[in-house]
Formats: sequence, C-alpha cells, structure tokens
Amino acid sequence: MLGKPNEFAKFAARSMRKGLFDITDSQPIYTMRKADLVTTISEKTGVPKVDVLVTIEAFFKEVKDSLSSGENVYVRGFGSFVVKRRAKKIGRHIKRNVAIEIPEHSIPAFKPAKVFVDEVKKNTTKLDKDKLES
Repeated sequence: MLGKPNEFAKFAARSMRKGLFDITDSQPIYTMRKADLVTTISEKTGVPKVDVLVTIEAFFKEVKDSLSSGENVYVRGFGSFVVKRRAKKIGRHIKRNVAIEIPEHSIPAFKPAKVFVDEVKKNTTKLDKDKLES
C-alpha cells in the first residue's frame, strides 16, 4: 500500500487533514526571525535597533566570507561554523529516471558547542514537563 515515497506523503497529508495524527508537537513553540532577534537584543542592551541590525549583518557577512574562503569560524561556548566537503557520488534524476554524477562540493554547517547543547536539552526538558502538566 505504501511502497512508494509519494504514496506515503499522500497518506500522511490525508491523515493530518483528518486529524489522525499531529506533527505540531515536534515543532518549536515559537520561531525567532532576524527582526525579532534585533528587537530582543536592542531591548536587552539598550542599543538602537539600527546599530544591532548593522552588527548582526556584519557578523553574518564575516561568517559567509570566512566559510567561502575555506576558513572555519569558532565561537567558544556557542559553536563552530565549518565547511564540510561532500565527495562526488551518483544520484538519480527522478523525472527522467537516469543516473547523474553529483560532483564533489562544499557545504556550510554549524556544530553547536557542548555547553550550548546541554543548555538547550535542559531548557527543552523543562518545556516538555510543563506541556505534560497542562
């Protein structure tokens, strides 16, 4: 019945519409966007939003430039922005059903620091407990 991936996707979509299962529990409660980040930092530090935005944009640009030139960026206590190499491999063009060669390439990645991971685990465990109690 559910042999092909496309069939499973249709089944899952129908099931969610009928309310048979809900994937929203695995989603974060709130998604912070860049504008929200700028506002929060501005309120906590008292620095004008424009200056915070310029600083954040400069940080993002520096990370992009460093990774583009092959340099990794390490932020102690937060994590590492690194360049990962992907070896060449054989892929499949699904519409034409032919094998294609995907060349070797680099991708940006983020590896959180252990301190960061532990703090997120601790805080999300609290959120999960609060959800169960309510």
